[in-house]
Amino acid sequence: MTTENRRALMEGFRDGTPIGLGYFVVGFSLGIVAKYVGLSPLQGFVLSLLNNASAGEYAAFVVMKSDAPYFEIALMTLVANARYLLMSAVLSQKFSPDTPFYHRIFVGFDVTDEIFGIAVARGGRRLNPFYNYGAMLTALPGWSLGTACGIVAWNFFSPSAVSALSVALYGMFLAVIIPPARKDKIIGGAVVVSFLLSYLAETFFPEISAGNRTIALTILIAGAAALLFPVKEDNNDT
Repeated sequence: MTTENRRALMEGFRDGTPIGLGYFVVGFSLGIVAKYVGLSPLQGFVLSLLNNASAGEYAAFVVMKSDAPYFEIALMTLVANARYLLMSAVLSQKFSPDTPFYHRIFVGFDVTDEIFGIAVARGGRRLNPFYNYGAMLTALPGWSLGTACGIVAWNFFSPSAVSALSVALYGMFLAVIIPPARKDKIIGGAVVVSFLLSYLAETFFPEISAGNRTIALTILIAGAAALLFPVKEDNNDT
């Protein structure tokens, strides 16, 4: 490993440590939900290791609980995690043109909102993939161990404590939604519409599974927002 790569790795590890600690806490709450689905600590650990995405995992747990077929679970996870395709495309443009393809694949394996944020925040510098690897060294273990510990802890807490801990995941969702909704009225409106349509869909179409409802509403609302309120292109190079 070159000195430059080693330095980038340590910088990523430093910047990713707070993320890993936060992931442990959120993963712990997600583990409570995983226990309701019937997953063992090992299953929860492996699932979180391979799918480091809170919304995507939670959506998968919802459809797993309803005994949905594998295809529906896979499609639900794909839709819930679709934003990572765009984030990966953005990060790939920040690599040096001679960056080997396998580095792009490995970096793309763990593109999360937070890792994407610290990588983009490095400004106009070319992105060294070892920076992402350093961040992943704390993010992946934190998320996976948090999920496994949440499943284990479920056996030692009272029902009221388990219920309280499970609410933490919804608190995380609110923490993700509220800041951009306050800054952008369009996002705020889309959030309100999604809540309303989700309630109406569950009320009037209970025969449709939760996974299929979520897939249909995600495509419908995201498509309508993109059509009615397109984002203007920024031609300024960074």
